[in-house]
Amino acid sequence: MRTWIRSLRPFDAVTVHPIIERTIDLREAERFIRQFHTENPEAGDPSGRLRQVARDVARYGTYTHTAAELEFGARVAWRNSSRCIGRLYWRSLKVRDRRQVSGAEGVALECVEHLREAGGDGKVRPTITVFAQDTPARRGPRVLNEQLIRYAGHRTADGATVGDPRNAELTELARTLGWRGGPGRFDVLPLIIQPGFGAPLLCNLPGDAVLEVAITHPEYRWFADLGLRWHAVPAISGMCLEIGGICYPCAPFNGWYMGAEIGARNLADADRYDQLPVIAERLGLDTSTERSLWRDHALVELNVAVLHSFEAAGVTMTDHHTESRRFLTHLAREEKAGRVCPADWSWIVPPISGGTTPVFHRYYDERELTPAFVHHR
Repeated sequence: MRTWIRSLRPFDAVTVHPIIERTIDLREAERFIRQFHTENPEAGDPSGRLRQVARDVARYGTYTHTAAELEFGARVAWRNSSRCIGRLYWRSLKVRDRRQVSGAEGVALECVEHLREAGGDGKVRPTITVFAQDTPARRGPRVLNEQLIRYAGHRTADGATVGDPRNAELTELARTLGWRGGPGRFDVLPLIIQPGFGAPLLCNLPGDAVLEVAITHPEYRWFADLGLRWHAVPAISGMCLEIGGICYPCAPFNGWYMGAEIGARNLADADRYDQLPVIAERLGLDTSTERSLWRDHALVELNVAVLHSFEAAGVTMTDHHTESRRFLTHLAREEKAGRVCPADWSWIVPPISGGTTPVFHRYYDERELTPAFVHHR
C-alpha cells in the first residue's frame, strides 16, 4: 500500500452508504441517447441502442454508457455548467474512464494521477476522471472534499482560524480520522474517500501531485513576505456527474484558474484569507474611510500579483477580461448551433471590475440542462 494512503475504521462522522432503492428514469436515458445520436450522426440510428437501454433498465434498474457516450456526456455537462465562464473549450475535456474503479484505494491512486496529468508540468489541461456509477444495488464511491486540493482551516482556542476558514469543518473531520497535519496557513488537506461499502480512507496527497505557486508582485518586493501561495489545478470533486439518469458520484474535474478566483475571492474575501487589510497597510493606504477606495486599490494589486506569479512560474491561468470575451464567443457558437447556453449572471460576471467586462451588459438564459454537474442529493 502506498505510504500516503491510510485505511480507516468507520467513524460516526462518515456514513457508510446504504443500498439505493430507486431505478433509472427511462425517459432521461432515452432523452440522452437521442441527444448523443443527434449531435454525433456518425453513431447511426439510435433505435437499436434505445431498445438495449430499455431492456437493461427493465432488468437491472440501470444501464451502462458506452465509452463514446460517457465522453460526450461529460463534455456536455461542462457545456451546460451555468456558473462556469470558461466553457469555450468544452470539446477539449480529457475524459479518464475509470468506471471499473470503486474501491477507496483505487480512487485515491487515480485522483493523484489525475492531478499529475492535469497540471504536473504547469500546463493545466481540462480533465475529468469518472469512477463507478451509482446502481440500485450499490453506491459508487465519493470524495468528501469539495476539491481535490484544499488548504486546511485550523481553529484556535480563541475562536480564530489559521488557514482557510472555508475548510475548517473538513479539517476537523480529517483530524478525527487520524490526520496529523498543520497548523500552517497553507497545509494541503488529505483526501477523504468513502467507498460504496466499507471503511473510509485517508489519502495524503504526495508533493509531486500538488503544484503550487508562490505569490509575488512585479513592483513590490515586500509582497513575497506575506507568504501567500495557491495551487494550480482547481479540481472540483464534491459534485455528481449526471448523464441520462445515471449518477457518477465521484467524477473530479478541472479547468484552469481565472486569476480573479484567487485574487478577488480565495485570498481576498473576509471569510477566507482576508488579505486586503494587510496589503492596504503595506501600501500605506488610508483605511479609516471607505471613500479612499483602499479595498479597491489593494484588490487590484493582489490580482496583479496573482497573474504575475502564475505567468512567471509558467503555470496556465487566464484573466477576467480575456475570459469574458471568450465566453461571449462560446455563447455565439452555441446560439449558431441552435442550442441554449445557460448562464448564471452572478457567477459569469467576474468578482473584480465586472462593469468593465462585456459579460456584464446582458442577461442570460438560466435554464437547467442535462447532462450536468449537480450537488449530491
